[in-house]
Amino acid sequence: MLVLIAPDKFKGTLDASEAAKAIARGWLDQRPGDKVDIFPISDGGDGFGELLGKHLGAETRSARTVNAAGRPIKAPWWWVPRLKLAIVESAKIIGLAQLQTGKFHPFDLDTRGLATVLREVEKIRPRQCLVGIGGSATNDAGFGMAVGLGWRFLDGQGRPIRSWTALDTLQAVEPPKEELRLGRLTVAVDVRNPLLGPRGATRIYGPQKGIRPEDFEPTERCIRKLVAVLADLSPQYRKLSLAAGAGAAGGLGFGFRAFLGGKLEPGFALFAKFTGLAKHIKQADLVITGEGAIDNTTLLMGKGVGQVARLARRFCRPCLGLAGIVSSPRTSTALFAGLFAIVPALASQEEAMAKPRQWLTRLASQAAREWCPE
Repeated sequence: MLVLIAPDKFKGTLDASEAAKAIARGWLDQRPGDKVDIFPISDGGDGFGELLGKHLGAETRSARTVNAAGRPIKAPWWWVPRLKLAIVESAKIIGLAQLQTGKFHPFDLDTRGLATVLREVEKIRPRQCLVGIGGSATNDAGFGMAVGLGWRFLDGQGRPIRSWTALDTLQAVEPPKEELRLGRLTVAVDVRNPLLGPRGATRIYGPQKGIRPEDFEPTERCIRKLVAVLADLSPQYRKLSLAAGAGAAGGLGFGFRAFLGGKLEPGFALFAKFTGLAKHIKQADLVITGEGAIDNTTLLMGKGVGQVARLARRFCRPCLGLAGIVSSPRTSTALFAGLFAIVPALASQEEAMAKPRQWLTRLASQAAREWCPE
């Protein structure tokens, strides 16, 4: 039997490649005669550039830039010469993982470092540029990136605004004299939220980045003012703020649309298209996917694991879901032939977090025993 193993990351413990290897090890312990096709996935967040680059045989390049806190880092990006395709992963530049040297207030973080990498990409004259924006630590709606690309944001006295938290004083915006040339710019988003409001970037994802409920209104006031002043240049900017995905990555989805004219597309669909995932699913007898938590967002928000299961169903292939925890088993049964969770059946949450490879390997062995009994 050919088993396609296509998990996403188990957030905070294993990246997608590590998870795929752990699942393969556990499965083959029980069924050594099976063949496995290891195919880690990403929906536009952490790992998007690295995984897509590996699948496409890309060259790894690097750029000296700064992280979300303005500290110097060396960030990777990827180049596929045969396609003249550049791939950028925002999480490698302004992601939470790049802030390991200290704790920072979310108001002190911005997307400026992304602009430096994009300027480096421009030098190679790509025909197309893909940017995965999930996994960011920022909530500045792309303000820092825009400043780094030459946009000027002025207050009532004509003075440049240096921080996105001062955007409530914004009175005028001046575009750069020269446009960045990245070819066809496509932005991979991992959520469909608008920029502002109850389902917007700040209120839904801000708490994950350290924004407290009492900071929601001041934060949104700054971003609303940015949209309003941009709308004075063109009414389209207000429409862009309402678009699905505008709220991705702390409003960076909006920033790419507004400041660079990028096209937002679901990250998993882009990943699947460029890697030929559908072909691998059709060739498999069984599909195994998974992530840290299988819940309603897995099924309803376009997340990669749910999309793998939907593709498997389209091609009439059974799909098993493996997770640290499963919180919506009833609604998941329509997509998954079987669901398996580490917590609480095999281990406590603390135990699972301490030794994720070990427990995921054991879970895969359990799935092999229960779903494919000899």
